[in-house]
Amino acid sequence: MKFLYDDESFSFEALRAAGYAAYSGADLGEVLVTCRRIPEGDEDAWSAEWAATAARVEHIGRDALAAGHRVSAREALLRASNYYRTADFYRRENPAADAESARLAEASRQTFADAAALLDTPVRALRIPYEDTTLPGYLFLVDDSGAPRPTVLYHGGYDSTLEEDYLALAAGALRRGYNVIAFDGPGQGLNVREGLHFRPDWEAVVIPVVDYALTVPEVDAERLVLIGTSLGGYLAARAAAFEHRLAACVLHDGVFDFHAAVAAIVDRAASLPGGLEALTAQNTGTRWAVRNGLWTYGLSDMEELVKATEAYTLAGVADRITCPTLVLDAENDQFFKGQPQRVLEELTCQKELITFREDEGGGEHCHEGALSLFHQRSFDWLDTVLAAA
Repeated sequence: MKFLYDDESFSFEALRAAGYAAYSGADLGEVLVTCRRIPEGDEDAWSAEWAATAARVEHIGRDALAAGHRVSAREALLRASNYYRTADFYRRENPAADAESARLAEASRQTFADAAALLDTPVRALRIPYEDTTLPGYLFLVDDSGAPRPTVLYHGGYDSTLEEDYLALAAGALRRGYNVIAFDGPGQGLNVREGLHFRPDWEAVVIPVVDYALTVPEVDAERLVLIGTSLGGYLAARAAAFEHRLAACVLHDGVFDFHAAVAAIVDRAASLPGGLEALTAQNTGTRWAVRNGLWTYGLSDMEELVKATEAYTLAGVADRITCPTLVLDAENDQFFKGQPQRVLEELTCQKELITFREDEGGGEHCHEGALSLFHQRSFDWLDTVLAAA
């Protein structure tokens, strides 16, 4: 689905940012005027213009808060957090030494934290024990009754952040009576900047999160759900294969073999004069994917990344999942086309595949731009499965 740009990556990321308007995370007019100032494929302009919009909207939020306008402050700060995240997205040439990248990421975290304090439902910032450190998270509660409720454990994928998790899933879950524990694992969000990189055995991440969740009085231990987005579709499936205290799992979307997607970049590069350097120079999405992979995996070159991702497969693993599992698919997925069907074939548990079509607005990777439809179908399925358990 083309949205504002011919450049496929710019189009997708603009749609992603705009889609969060469903939960006050964007205003369409702000997205349109920001993108109007950004030329096709100009990553420097992308960062500068989104940062400028974010700062302007944050100022609105700060002024509203000072004047006692709680709702206006919350909504503006949520938008600012999303825009700061978007401004940082393409800054992956050398993020460890990029002071502006660090500033934008911190601004996204802080504006979200300040917005979360203004939500009408209870929120707790978490530090979840993990090996010899902790993982950042948020506990979003439906209300302050203390009643145990079905609870979603939620994480993103290759590039999402904890703060984005509220807009991407938690807001919709709360409306439907689900508590949410959202968290960043290794390779995600702040953890990358603190030296934690992706690992294929994601059960080592989720098991401690489940352990923690079971200490929370508001969590119904019999109705614990795991949802992972994008690369998180592989990560969540891998975790569910070894963590059997889950009542259900949603793969948003299904990813069978992440290595295949990475190796495909090398194959495309091999067919071009100039190889990988030429491919990344001319293709925004590929350039970002390579740079982001090296950053989040803590590696120095593409050869290392290809090797590191070999373990990211559900071969010999998917049939170990025992809980009911929903596999989501996007008709025009540009990253993992055909992989959700492969996941479904390998599953031996109760399972279902839902494909989101282009003609209903949900055909993009992870159904960006169709957030309400994604939530409706996923939570309706969860309601049915949990009621039958």
